[in-house]
Amino acid sequence: MSKKEISEFMRGEKQLEKSFEIQWLAKFRKCLTEAVGEDTTRKVMMGSERVEASASQIETINWTKEAIDKLDALVDEKNRKRIMTGCACHFPENRLLPLRAKYSETKDIDSVHGMLREMFISDLKNELKLDDDLIGKIVISGWGVAGLKIGSTIILTKLPFELREYLKATDSREKRRHYCHCPRIREAIKLPEHGISTTYCYCGAGFYKDIWEKILQQTVEVEVLETVLQGSGVCRIAIHLPNTARTNSRGKNE
Repeated sequence: MSKKEISEFMRGEKQLEKSFEIQWLAKFRKCLTEAVGEDTTRKVMMGSERVEASASQIETINWTKEAIDKLDALVDEKNRKRIMTGCACHFPENRLLPLRAKYSETKDIDSVHGMLREMFISDLKNELKLDDDLIGKIVISGWGVAGLKIGSTIILTKLPFELREYLKATDSREKRRHYCHCPRIREAIKLPEHGISTTYCYCGAGFYKDIWEKILQQTVEVEVLETVLQGSGVCRIAIHLPNTARTNSRGKNE
């Protein structure tokens, strides 16, 4: 790659990061305002203009720490979760339509969960080009969007953002950096003491909350069990399905 191509590539990377920051901040501000009003929103968002302008990665990480600390101090847990899950990225809705139709027709979560698992396996095979042995290990470990269904709860371990690099890495910090899907946190993990509250990780949990709410057309609750942000090797999330949703297996892992 020539110097010119490298320069253009780096500009593209920075534009992508800046686009992510601007879009995320807009969602964060909107969710804050809807949940807790303008006054608290102003307090939490104070200094965000630095990030929206031309902040360095260090400034962005420091601002994020301060903002989530203020969120923890000023807002109750229920609304903190509501705000952060509302900032999540979304699974393509058109891919969820067959699952929603199946649930609408049968009201059977087990069948829908099985469909989601098969969709995930297909993506591992056709998109990531993984071999059957690795796919089997991933699925049986509960990695990915389907996770393991235990009664009315789904326990899932997020699939690493850079799976092959994660599997190759031997250093724990490097593994965690390859694991996280958030560009801001991937940078924060490089720092020995970033200090960002794990409240932030409900943003990632919101991705899975959104999937099941679109399938069931009902509210579901999510719980962050462990996260690379706090030093764990993986991120695990519990999805608590509503009592009104029917299941054919009682306490059975799927």
